[in-house]
Amino acid sequence: MTRSGFAGVLAVALAGLSGCDSQKPKVQTYEVKAPDPVAEAKAILQNYANGQPVTSEAESFPDLVKRVKAVDAAKGDILEQGFKDILAKKNNPGPTAKELLKKL
Repeated sequence: MTRSGFAGVLAVALAGLSGCDSQKPKVQTYEVKAPDPVAEAKAILQNYANGQPVTSEAESFPDLVKRVKAVDAAKGDILEQGFKDILAKKNNPGPTAKELLKKL
């Protein structure tokens, strides 16, 4: 294709695109609720109760406890002590997790 032929094709393509300005996409807004920190803690504990070992998620325990305390201070205190107990028994967190689930 010659240089002038390419310029003509480009001009036609650009002209075709310029008509798209009149059709703007509809914008929708969705409200997203923050996840429930108590439910998040229960999910972690349920995994331990089912036999999952304690892994890197343990690093997030302090933040999770803080978020639970913001919603329910009593449950946050229970969870804080429970996570300490779980970390002390890393090799077998299941029984501690099951008891903690009953308290939450």
